[in-house]
Amino acid sequence: MFEKKDFLAIDDYSAEELHAILDLAKEQKPLARAHKLPHTHENRVLACVFAKPSLRTRVSFEVGFQQLGGNTLFITDKEIGMGTRESVYDVAKVMSRFCDGIMIRWFDHGEVLELAEHATVPVINGLTDLSHPCQVMADILTVEEHLGSIEGKTVVMVGDGNNLANSWLNASIVFPFNFVLACPEGYMPDEGIMQKAEAKGASFMVTHDAKEAVEGAHVIYSDAFYSMGQEEEAVKRRADFAPFQITTDLLSTADKEHIVLHCLPAHRGEEITDEVMDGPHSVVFDEAENRMHAQRAILAKLVK
Repeated sequence: MFEKKDFLAIDDYSAEELHAILDLAKEQKPLARAHKLPHTHENRVLACVFAKPSLRTRVSFEVGFQQLGGNTLFITDKEIGMGTRESVYDVAKVMSRFCDGIMIRWFDHGEVLELAEHATVPVINGLTDLSHPCQVMADILTVEEHLGSIEGKTVVMVGDGNNLANSWLNASIVFPFNFVLACPEGYMPDEGIMQKAEAKGASFMVTHDAKEAVEGAHVIYSDAFYSMGQEEEAVKRRADFAPFQITTDLLSTADKEHIVLHCLPAHRGEEITDEVMDGPHSVVFDEAENRMHAQRAILAKLVK
């Protein structure tokens, strides 16, 4: 078991600890596919709390924990009213009495930190407006499966300086790879996370030139130009991000063995073309499957 009980940000953990999670995911994956994964967590219950809908987060966490022999609960924000009907402190204390772990997909990152502070069971960040660490762990697993190791690779995210960009920055603090964000002006990552990455000596840069960014890149990463809660900004964002669409032409100068990732859901024809999404360099569905394998390994390490 790890010393820390929660999984809130990638750089909360050492490289050794994160590699242990990734190694376990690689070990479990063929067993899970063959329906031969040992039930190490029988009679354990994972609460899955959602303020945002999701295909991959819900299904991957629920199926992954059930593959370990555990049970899951699907709970919406309307049911618990955390921070409105009931204080975060009280929710943390009550849920800790009922469940063995809490996965939460929420808006307010501060409320998730508060939940983890007061809960006595592990809290796993399934996504907040600030970060998306489980997705990036699945992404790194995918990179290592296809390219051997993330060490020394150049990962280029083309698009918004959003929660995914923040988590890639966190990852660059721990893992020895180069991270490049190509974004429009005005869509920068979190300033505090950038300052932390710089102070820790991470290898990263931000540019506003997508063509320059992808030259020689090993991994090209795409995400939607707008996410849940940003629908009113969709028209402006489409215009601002138009030069940052992932196309075959844009990828022509990337490394010959490059892979293309997209966290999904994809707005095909906006941030990425069908030709790229379904092309020979795309591994987006391997990446989607790896959400389950990476997260199951996190749960196996943290939930007692």
